[in-house]
Amino acid sequence: MGPLGIPELIVIFFIALIFFGPRKLPDLGRSLGKSLAEFKRASNELRSTLDDEIQAEERKTTAAAPTPPPPVVTEPAALPAAAAPETIARGGLGETTQTTHTAHHEADLASAERSGS
Repeated sequence: MGPLGIPELIVIFFIALIFFGPRKLPDLGRSLGKSLAEFKRASNELRSTLDDEIQAEERKTTAAAPTPPPPVVTEPAALPAAAAPETIARGGLGETTQTTHTAHHEADLASAERSGS
């Protein structure tokens, strides 16, 4: 349903004039205008209250959240040596992978011994 145009408003006015009569129509118009103004005022007040509450909550969360300490700059860790290209071509990943697998295996054995004892 689209917006009401001038012809539609004229038809509505004549129907209201016939239904309510010429004496009651100005009072009804005044009452309708006051009701709409009160509704608009109440909705603006509600919107203002909600905005104030949201801003207060945002201020509370930003004030409560401590700022993180600045990061500590340290020397970069030494990276393991890369595998030789011919080792990678044969399907191997080099000794660093083997060393990592051995370290994980030893850690698994140590945790199993602790839980089994």
